[in-house]
Amino acid sequence: MKILDYLHSHLLILDGGMGTLLQARGLRPGEHPEHWNLTHADDIIDIQRAYFEAGSNVVNTNTFGANPLKFEAEELTRIIEAAVRNADEARKRAAGEHPKYISLDIGPLGRLLQPFGDLPVEEAVAAFAEIVRIGSRCGVDLITIETMNDMRETKAALLAAKENSSLPVLVTNAYGEDGHLMTGASPAAMAALLEGMGADMIGLNCSFGPKQLAPVARELLRVSSRPVVLKPNAGIPRDVDGKTVFDVGPEEFAADVAALVREGVRVVGGCCGTTPEYIAALKAAVREIEPVPVTAKDETVISSYTKAVSFGADPVMIGERINPTGKKRMQQALRAGDLDLILEEGIGQQEAGAKVLDVNVGLPDLDEAALLPQVVEQLQAVCDLPLQLDSADPVAMEAALRAYNGKPLINSVNGKAESLAAVLPLVKKYGGVVVALTLDEAGIPADAEGRVAIAKKILQAAEEAGIDKKDLLFDPLAMAVSADPGAARVTLEAVERITRELGCRTVLGVSNISFGLPARGALNGAFLSAALARGLSAAILNPHSPEMQRAWCAHRALHGLDADFSSWLVFAALDTVRTVKAEDTAAVPAEEPADGSALQRAIVKGLKDQAGALAAELLTETEPLALVQQEIIPALDRVGQGFERKTVYLPQLLMAAEAAKSAFAEVKRVMERGDRPAESAVRCPVVLATVEGDIHDIGKNIVALLLENYGFAVHDLGRDVPPQRIVDEALRTGAPLAGLSALMTTTVPAMERTIALLREQAPACRVVVGGAVLTKEYAERIGADHYAKDAMETVRYAEAVTAEV
Repeated sequence: MKILDYLHSHLLILDGGMGTLLQARGLRPGEHPEHWNLTHADDIIDIQRAYFEAGSNVVNTNTFGANPLKFEAEELTRIIEAAVRNADEARKRAAGEHPKYISLDIGPLGRLLQPFGDLPVEEAVAAFAEIVRIGSRCGVDLITIETMNDMRETKAALLAAKENSSLPVLVTNAYGEDGHLMTGASPAAMAALLEGMGADMIGLNCSFGPKQLAPVARELLRVSSRPVVLKPNAGIPRDVDGKTVFDVGPEEFAADVAALVREGVRVVGGCCGTTPEYIAALKAAVREIEPVPVTAKDETVISSYTKAVSFGADPVMIGERINPTGKKRMQQALRAGDLDLILEEGIGQQEAGAKVLDVNVGLPDLDEAALLPQVVEQLQAVCDLPLQLDSADPVAMEAALRAYNGKPLINSVNGKAESLAAVLPLVKKYGGVVVALTLDEAGIPADAEGRVAIAKKILQAAEEAGIDKKDLLFDPLAMAVSADPGAARVTLEAVERITRELGCRTVLGVSNISFGLPARGALNGAFLSAALARGLSAAILNPHSPEMQRAWCAHRALHGLDADFSSWLVFAALDTVRTVKAEDTAAVPAEEPADGSALQRAIVKGLKDQAGALAAELLTETEPLALVQQEIIPALDRVGQGFERKTVYLPQLLMAAEAAKSAFAEVKRVMERGDRPAESAVRCPVVLATVEGDIHDIGKNIVALLLENYGFAVHDLGRDVPPQRIVDEALRTGAPLAGLSALMTTTVPAMERTIALLREQAPACRVVVGGAVLTKEYAERIGADHYAKDAMETVRYAEAVTAEV
């Protein structure tokens, strides 16, 4: 029986941890677990056989860290082939009549993808594709993509799986204490992306025990139309008599997971610290539980890399301003490759209340297929709103869809056969909600009946392409009343009928209605109010228009969509200010922006080029060190405090750091030109390294970037660094602080050896440690001076060390 057929009416039991079991069998610190497929095949087979006999339906190949960034092509092929052979041999030897499947296990590559890191997206896709092709040739039953803490990398892996195999795909992400991924994605945002791209099972693994992960599992159950997967750790690691143990035993683990199975989780297993004993206990705990049917969620949802936006009772405002049509400045900027204007426009619309941004860069003399994905990546680097990708060019659209981080709104398809054939396959492959225009080869129907008929035709074509109607957003087309006085009435009727009769969501480009007439804002506002009253789900408009804002906020206030009238009160206050200013421009003094000075705002918003230019300008009249202390550091502190409060996520933190780096470069340039060395602005040296045997350096790289922007002289030794090299660098630089990172349980012993060597040879050097597998207690046990749960805490500790030196 194929695995998806089995899952339809059964619970699916996965396996448990591998790394800690290999350590117990002699895996040396720094040794790659994947090599054991070749050198210790019997041990791998024995562990996997034990999992099958404990009740696992699915056992992963021992390939979590096997990727082209870690192994050469020939070695990678031998490792994966051996891993699949071992798993198949375990299946043959295992007792039990239950169905047994082998999954190709794929973990993170260990590098952060652009624009927040240095790894190009397509290189990541190619790396994952190589793994998928080898594993698929070997005859695995499915693919598991697990422990991903970044949406963009998750998408790259899933895209590679879908483009290079026809196997079912299970995807799980590693969520933090705040219920988000490291780079900010919420469970709803991940579910939107993964479902849209066709993942067969979605969920979460690693990080914590089942009790701590329960809220995320419940959120996925609420939003997901796919079977939900749960693979928790055996709690939190701690030290007992010099050995690493986890604080949740098999029976407690099984009971906690079984409780979530009763709520609807359909695929369960274990991660770090779990063993065949845990899986046997889990199997027993769920044996009598009737699987809860997976239900389709009728939600029209798009997402950015952090948040999901739903189209329903509460209308969605789509900002229309990123479009060069009729905008000479924007046209000039696009032709010059100067994207600051576009980024500022996006940020401004977000601040004005837009929930989605339309992005159109189409100009006759530009390469739209190259420019649109570039704009999308840069805009997503400074703004976390979902985007509406707006292009009539299918090549440009596909390029943008590959680059987009999330589930986008796609503008657009229509009833023409050519359009349906070009656009719907892209929607199916990459996921997204597509705007469907009610026009076809015959043009735009003059009545609502004709527009509804085209909507039905598009629905039929979408169904045949495997696209659910919830992923269609119909635009009945607002036409200028100056050309046809009955145009507004027809559009409003079509909105109401598509909403009521077809059960679909709708959107309109509102401002078209007033084309050719004076006082357009008043007409647009009145039309928007009428459309919202008839059930309009979203509107493409200018968020800076007072008339549009008045209609929008009034509708939400009057329909119980504005809790405590908070939005209406903000609008009313701004409207009063506008009125006073219009009557007496001297009556209202200019205020400093909420983000501080212009330079501070540029840093906070991550506008790298603008930050550099503003810093250069300020340095003509400001002392360099004063600029650092009064502008750069306060801006970084503001973002860092937001990160610590979980109101700002890693991408915004990184882009702010890059913007600060640009400003700091201007400071160094001025100081090098004068009679004071640039080093006078630099604090003490800090040595950073990912410990021996560990190639994952995302966290360490983030720490390095932030420390540099806070003025520390960072000596980054990279990843897989031997203990003696770290000690030698600490002695050479006289660093009072060393920062060590480890992601995997198998490399923590290397971290402990490094700390011991530092204590012996460089006792004055303090040690701060961090990584997904560490806790404060664990860090203390291996001799570290401080455990930092994130990059900002490392900065704070470095500041404290500096104050004492």
